[in-house]
Amino acid sequence: MNKSAQNYLLALLSAFLLWLAWPPIPYTAPLLWIAFVPLLLALESVMRSDAPKKGTKVFFLGGLMGLVWNTASIYWVFNAMNAVMPVYVAALVSIIPFGLSAVLMGFAIRLYYQLRKRYPIGLALIGLVCFWVAYEYLHQSWDLAFPWMTLGNGFANAHQLIQWYEHTGVYGGTVWIWAINIFVFLVVLSIKDGFPHAHRNKLAMALLALVLIPTAWSLYRYFTYEEHSNPSSVVVVQPNVDPYGKFTFITPEEQLDNLIRLSESVAQPNTEFFIWPETAIASPPPGYDEDTFLQHSAFRKVQQFLAPYRNGNILSGIESYRLFDEQASPTARKWGDAYIDVFNAAVLIENSPKLQFYHKSKLVAGVEQFPFGGALAFMKPLFSAFGGTTGGYGRQNEPSVFYAQSGIGAAPVICYESIWGDYVAQYVKQGAQFIAVITNDGWWGNTAGKDQHLAYAKLRAIETRRWVARSANTGISAFINQRGDVVQRTGWWEPAALIQDINLNEEITPYVKTGDYFAFAGCAGGLALSILLLLSFKKGKKIR
Repeated sequence: MNKSAQNYLLALLSAFLLWLAWPPIPYTAPLLWIAFVPLLLALESVMRSDAPKKGTKVFFLGGLMGLVWNTASIYWVFNAMNAVMPVYVAALVSIIPFGLSAVLMGFAIRLYYQLRKRYPIGLALIGLVCFWVAYEYLHQSWDLAFPWMTLGNGFANAHQLIQWYEHTGVYGGTVWIWAINIFVFLVVLSIKDGFPHAHRNKLAMALLALVLIPTAWSLYRYFTYEEHSNPSSVVVVQPNVDPYGKFTFITPEEQLDNLIRLSESVAQPNTEFFIWPETAIASPPPGYDEDTFLQHSAFRKVQQFLAPYRNGNILSGIESYRLFDEQASPTARKWGDAYIDVFNAAVLIENSPKLQFYHKSKLVAGVEQFPFGGALAFMKPLFSAFGGTTGGYGRQNEPSVFYAQSGIGAAPVICYESIWGDYVAQYVKQGAQFIAVITNDGWWGNTAGKDQHLAYAKLRAIETRRWVARSANTGISAFINQRGDVVQRTGWWEPAALIQDINLNEEITPYVKTGDYFAFAGCAGGLALSILLLLSFKKGKKIR
């Protein structure tokens, strides 16, 4: 077998190890510590060879790894897209999670190669981590955001090992995984290159420290962590409505009756929150007018249900809209003589005429929002013709906390938003004492998507040290404690309700205070090294 084929097999081996280590596969997360080593060896082989166009080769090696890893781990994205839009549009939208991130990974690898040509291997490897972190941060920040595959998410099913995310967030996990892989790679390389035993031993000791110190601290923190007793009775409801026939098989009135029936089946007199899933309070498009919802029969029925619960609140998903005399936002569109803005929203209903609304901010590119709407406005008719979004949902620019009459602050996190650690942390900064994730994972079917989404909620619990009450329309609903343990959960595709006394928390973790400083440091390092590359463009190209 020639060298080129061996290198591509090594890249595929890395992709296989990354997929095997990724949620929801249990007990395999530590494979992330070695998953990039085959790729690094393949890259080193190319860079030390006399082959032409080495930069192109390393780009394709990195891109191939990323494409196979992403596609194997999040194949379910296409399932959901294809169910609601023609296959052509589904394929186009699926490029974002499958192909675009692979291209960005390949670009980060290519920059590593450019550094490796001009500078010692140590600096180049630091650059690799910085470029990778910068790619991940870009991919959570722009209009095509899809941070589902951020490397630090990979330990979601081994949360006992990453309790220190309360200090670093998931980007600390990204750096940790890369650092361990790099030291494993350097140990292997030192053996292949015949370095003295003393040199190998130093590398091996550093490697052991990288693995053992964070792991030991995390396990100690996990087994000694104690929640402050501050109980609140919360119910989460899973109505199990088929999202592809929401207004075909069951009327909005029947859906509301089902939510109330499930809530009453477990409720206690002291229950303070009933959490209903995304778009649970249903009405055919465009939904409910927020300005007149108080007069709607659905609101009156909900208040009748709440009457026996003195401090009761319903935190529910709702599709809503607002009407304006003029275009109040870029997403507002003409509606008769007025303009309408439609929202994927959450509402807090209590035993009073007061209503609180939150409008989902992190919208799914190509489905809930048109990416780069100004620059790519000419493509809107294409998406409209194929059944895609033309204007998208309205949104609010920052999170807002729902406050009950009793003063309890709840974070209304809608579906996809639970992937952003820094965004959820902003709720906590505003006073949220627990996190309510409302979602509709039924779009993806009985695939790994629903399990990954549940696992990622554990990361938010650790980062913020807040309980997560998770209400999913078609599974999986759950309660997650402040250590990231799933305390209760429902099954898939079954109507259910769960009740739990959760502990409210007002303490602020270091991560909530500082945010994604690992990401900012990675971006700053990547920028500095990119400038260094530009300044040294004419230097020698010998691999060191």
